[in-house]
Amino acid sequence: MNPLIRHAPLLPILVPLLAGTLLLLVPDARRALRVSLATTSTLIQMITAVGLLWLTSDAVPDIWSEGIGVYAIGNWPAPLGIVLVVDRLSALMLTLSATLSVAALVYSFARWDRVGVHYHALFQFLLMGLNGAFLTGDLFNLFVFFEVLLAASYGLLLHGSGAARVKSGLHYITVNLVASFAFLIGVATLYAVAGTLNMADLAARWPTLSASDRQLFEVGAAILGIAFLVKAGSWPLNFWLPTAYSSAGAPVAAMFSIMTKVGVYAILRVGSILGPADAPSPFGGPWLFYIAIATMLFGIAGMLASPHLGRLLAFSVILSTGTLLAAVGSGIVHMTAPALYYLLTSVLAAGAFFLVVGMTERVRTRVSELADEAPLPPVTYMAFRAGEPHPPDDEQEDGEVGIAIPAAMAVLGLCFICCVLLITGLPPLSGFIAKFALLTTALGPTAGGGGPSLDAWVLTALLLFSGLAGVTALTRVGIRLFWSRVARTTPRLRIMEVAPAMFLILLCTAMTVGAAPVMSFLQSTERMLGDPQLYIRSVLSSNGAVQSP
Repeated sequence: MNPLIRHAPLLPILVPLLAGTLLLLVPDARRALRVSLATTSTLIQMITAVGLLWLTSDAVPDIWSEGIGVYAIGNWPAPLGIVLVVDRLSALMLTLSATLSVAALVYSFARWDRVGVHYHALFQFLLMGLNGAFLTGDLFNLFVFFEVLLAASYGLLLHGSGAARVKSGLHYITVNLVASFAFLIGVATLYAVAGTLNMADLAARWPTLSASDRQLFEVGAAILGIAFLVKAGSWPLNFWLPTAYSSAGAPVAAMFSIMTKVGVYAILRVGSILGPADAPSPFGGPWLFYIAIATMLFGIAGMLASPHLGRLLAFSVILSTGTLLAAVGSGIVHMTAPALYYLLTSVLAAGAFFLVVGMTERVRTRVSELADEAPLPPVTYMAFRAGEPHPPDDEQEDGEVGIAIPAAMAVLGLCFICCVLLITGLPPLSGFIAKFALLTTALGPTAGGGGPSLDAWVLTALLLFSGLAGVTALTRVGIRLFWSRVARTTPRLRIMEVAPAMFLILLCTAMTVGAAPVMSFLQSTERMLGDPQLYIRSVLSSNGAVQSP
């Protein structure tokens, strides 16, 4: 096997780790070097993620056994050693994270990376945590990578200072530390009962436990599930999310749009592996569906009640999490593929919308008004000189990077409309295809040949109502932002700001045009998740392992 392919599963973790460490050593005065290191690292991660996605597809069936690559670190095979596992779901999430990170990083170069210290190093450590969480094959390292990405997110949330960020950051840190403590308790309980934390080995052992041990195992799994739900931003422990996301800088908030989906990924991953045919999975059932419905209702109410675009968008992230959890917990046959399509669209759309919010929040008159009306602290607007006349280019020694674009309000309006269509699921973009796929699957024939269940009708009603609520809330904000007669300042937009947002919107457009091949890949991912023995055999079989030297 080609050495590059052989060690490719390690690159998404190793590259950001090395880049982040080097960036800590580069002084702030060497900005060109810092930007070059960050850009190179992020592009390598994106190329690697796309390559892993290609290796897990049907296009190259002979590279990895059953389309699953297992990298045994230090030549210690599972379950004794640490393994990284690449299947279609993990490769898909890696590619999604890398794509979003490229857009957020380029957007940061306009100014956002210069309103605080160690921005690029924290950004790389965040990517390391995300990539590791998607690749790890055992629960303890899932906990470790969760903590890495959370520690980096704490610093990124506070990047730029300001009272609003500090206050929301304290809530964010406190809740996630409690969730991490619950995570650790759940992991310790499972290890005490089963004697292993490798997910494939755990799936092979837990159905054979005695009745008393199984009860303790299910308690540990329940605690672990609660930790996953808190990190996913589900109700009722998601009160911290709207303030934290709306207070973060635009590129940071864009990256945060995928962080809640790490919790959803963990539930889907662990639930699918611990769901053998002869025993029900401890990570599924009606309780997950009911929590998801409550999360959707909370997100809808928050969107309708939010007067500010950033906070409204944060509630839309909660709504998307609830929709995904409802699809996973509904028990409806063939719901995973539409849910994954919805996940891709919702993350890309939310990321683009947060970037747009960073530009539209400068459409105001005075900095004092911004401090009263907008959720971001005044330092953000002062950094961009919002509400002040722009000096000539030759006087802006530390101005925004890039080339200014004409017709700024028209460009912002176009991006805003596209994001609204994606978030609400209106035609013709991929948001509509995602919701239509969810609806047709929910109302389709059941496994027994009967009609839709009550849960399916409830999910259908909420999907339709969420679209109506989103259109109502976003239209209200859009009218006030673009068509009201209040005096405003037309922002000086840069190509470096607009291009990343349009890049994500164009990706959603490409998903609309290429919906058939995308859905075909997602359906094959669903079949792989539906047969956990494929994962278990690949991880526990020494023949399927790609061992390091």
